[in-house]
Amino acid sequence: HSERRQFFADTNEWIKKKVTATLNGGLIPIFCIGESLSERKSGDTYNTLRLQIREGLAGMASDLIPDQELIVAYEPVWAIGTGEVATTAQAQEAHAFIRSELHDLLGAQYAEKTPILYGGSVKPDNALDLLSQDDVDGALVGGASLEAGSFNDIINAGMKVLSQSTTKHN
Repeated sequence: HSERRQFFADTNEWIKKKVTATLNGGLIPIFCIGESLSERKSGDTYNTLRLQIREGLAGMASDLIPDQELIVAYEPVWAIGTGEVATTAQAQEAHAFIRSELHDLLGAQYAEKTPILYGGSVKPDNALDLLSQDDVDGALVGGASLEAGSFNDIINAGMKVLSQSTTKHN
């Protein structure tokens, strides 16, 4: 999670080692990235995400990743427990940018198959809109998962989006 970067000083290099070890162990890692409020306000969102992706996944395009899975979670640090909330447009823009970076780094096929989750204060009142965005493939739910009713509402929003998506493709 972004808290590992923020409070435990996990560097991109250290995260790369953890992702590699996780893949080598046959598990599916969740690679979390995101910018701080100061990075967002100064216009450094995309530079921050690019650096985290490129350094955190460097060298993985060759033998390791093609037949394995990875999940990316976009966690805008500024929207976690701060009262600040990303708009659905901000979430979609960040996810589209992440998918573009995955495309450049790992190739088109990998970029399309990699799920990108949104993890910035997902709540029942914003889940449906967030999950309906083209490049938002799911949610990484934090505090709202601690209350059964809220978590159930988020799950129902995801199921609604999934059923609409299945209907469109049939």
